[in-house]
Amino acid sequence: MSGGFVGPINEVELYINLAIAFVLLVLKIFAFVSALLYSGESYVAADKLTKPTWCAILGVGVLLQLVPLNLSIINLAMTVAALVYLADVRPALAGLRRR
Repeated sequence: MSGGFVGPINEVELYINLAIAFVLLVLKIFAFVSALLYSGESYVAADKLTKPTWCAILGVGVLLQLVPLNLSIINLAMTVAALVYLADVRPALAGLRRR
């Protein structure tokens, strides 16, 4: 079997992987910066983990996304943590400001 399509396919796969990594990096940075913007008392009032805990989790997630190591399962866990923050914690914190 000829390997004529191996090069372009690998190149497309590389660009797709880079795009996904970039989107995940932006997502994690957004969640981290958002976590920094709320006061520590807001986290307690919303009955969530403390501000230092969320900032540490999300900050480690950003750093691990930037490190060129193959830590895919850990990066997956950090991506889930960022999504949990954005889907659960951030709306709870934002809801406190509206009251």
